[in-house]
Amino acid sequence: MAQLRIALAQVNPTVGDLDGNADLIVEWSRRAADAGAHLVAFPEMTLTGYPVEDLALRSSFVQASQRALEKVARRLADAGLGDLPVVVGYLDRRSVSLVRAGQPAGSPLDAAAWLHGGEVLVRSAKHHLPNYGVFDEYRIFVRGDRLPVVRVHGVDVATVVCEDLWQDGGPVGVTATAGAGLLLALNASPYERDKDDVRLELCARRAREAGCALAYVNMVGGQDELVFDGDSVIVAADGTPLARAPQFVEHLLVADLALPAADPAREPGRTPVEALDGTTITVERHVLTPDPVPAYDVLPQEAAEPLDGLAEVYGALVTGTRDYVRKNGFRSVILGLSGGIDSALVTTIACDAIGPENVHVVLLPSRYSTDHSVSDAEELVKRQGVASRLVPIRGMVDAFEAELELTGLAAENLQARVRANVWMGLSNQEGHLVLTGGNKSELATGYSTLYGDSAGGFAPIKDLVKTMVWALARWRNAAVGRDLPFLHPFEAEPIPEAIIVKEPSAELRPDQKDRDTLPPYDVLDPLLVDYVERDMGRDALVAAGHDPALVERVIRLTDLAEYKRRQYPPGPKVTPKNFGRDRRVPITNRWRETT
Repeated sequence: MAQLRIALAQVNPTVGDLDGNADLIVEWSRRAADAGAHLVAFPEMTLTGYPVEDLALRSSFVQASQRALEKVARRLADAGLGDLPVVVGYLDRRSVSLVRAGQPAGSPLDAAAWLHGGEVLVRSAKHHLPNYGVFDEYRIFVRGDRLPVVRVHGVDVATVVCEDLWQDGGPVGVTATAGAGLLLALNASPYERDKDDVRLELCARRAREAGCALAYVNMVGGQDELVFDGDSVIVAADGTPLARAPQFVEHLLVADLALPAADPAREPGRTPVEALDGTTITVERHVLTPDPVPAYDVLPQEAAEPLDGLAEVYGALVTGTRDYVRKNGFRSVILGLSGGIDSALVTTIACDAIGPENVHVVLLPSRYSTDHSVSDAEELVKRQGVASRLVPIRGMVDAFEAELELTGLAAENLQARVRANVWMGLSNQEGHLVLTGGNKSELATGYSTLYGDSAGGFAPIKDLVKTMVWALARWRNAAVGRDLPFLHPFEAEPIPEAIIVKEPSAELRPDQKDRDTLPPYDVLDPLLVDYVERDMGRDALVAAGHDPALVERVIRLTDLAEYKRRQYPPGPKVTPKNFGRDRRVPITNRWRETT
């Protein structure tokens, strides 16, 4: 057996910031070197950020990525890190002379490179291109067909990229044949609830199939609707977990591994191997440092405990909100604070994300607002220390109604749109990003006002059904005093109990309650999850135990509200299927599940 100290750099790059991402690579490579690592690996497409979407189709961006890779290799050597092998994801392209129909222009590659001695030593690319859920990679990239195996201190290390782990065949399928002692996987695997358990089981299964230890490094941070939770992990050849990084923070996971020494008879060169999926994978062998290092004392293995279910959902919301604000150049946010549960939770998430000193709220009482709504909102402001202002809208609504006769629903929606005008005006005047407070139950059923409460730049809770909003509010109050990196240290429960127990209401007409329009949320939400996230049709929903009349009503509401959702701001994805990148239903659509 040979010893190898590896470092997995769980970092937070920004899409398109090639210089800033290069700085990350150099900085965290220095940390790995200081920790005595023999090898450091970064996530998928760290150099460009991920996902780059159609930027991959711009030759100028691909060329910039290629130049940045060469430059960062030289920077590492100039910084005295040239002897440390650095494995990093970047955007490359296949050299082709002809453009083929059905192939992305320029043949972009979701690539990985080994940097050493100031040079790019090895290049490879993702073989399996996901084309489901939030991924459109078959449209954007062409696939790679190589498995690099690099000998580092007497250990043969194979490299694959993200989806290659999730699909059978391809490079992972030939790793055992290649005789690798370690399988290194570079990932940008987006968060969704309970995915960490699925990932761990996947890594264990692939390690057993490959017959070697597996090191899985994952990205962390937010990118538009996607959130990456880190949770990098190392497992032994039998699938036993050896080391694990925490979630939702940048982190260097360092581990000492005892690995099979490479067979000296396996010399540098290329060998085509037929994979289980029928494709041909070329195993490319390189020798970097052939001899094992002398025996040394190993470090204690780090094994961070995964977060519980509600904690990880909340961490994802905070991470997604923080990075959307900061990566898009905003310093502060603003939102309407109604005294209801949705805006209360959004305010709390914002405080945890960017600090209460950067959160501004507007209390916008109307003629139908109750006294306790204002007092509850004021109590939340006091507890959280956010900046607040009171802007009554009755006079503004009266001015509209003096010139425009509106009744019924149109009059109710007018109030919501006046409120939106206030916070959008303050956003323009003071440079705040507007946060929108709608939840998934409202978005599904169309229970929102277009250009009213749906107006804004980012929607932190758009992927939470209403019952989850309440659950997270209670969890956040109970979490006061917990040492979690995504929580602001409030001294008291940040959300007043009166807000949590209050019956929800839009307060746009006298004594209005959500139950006047919608079924009880504990009945509605499970139905919405089955219809929206599981794509169950009418008959399947009824067979699952949902009331037939309610099924038909909710399907109709959901289908008719598609045009509203298409105009809704982005927000963090935390479920298997969100309203956004995941679920793409035509707006103009006469298909109905119900007759």
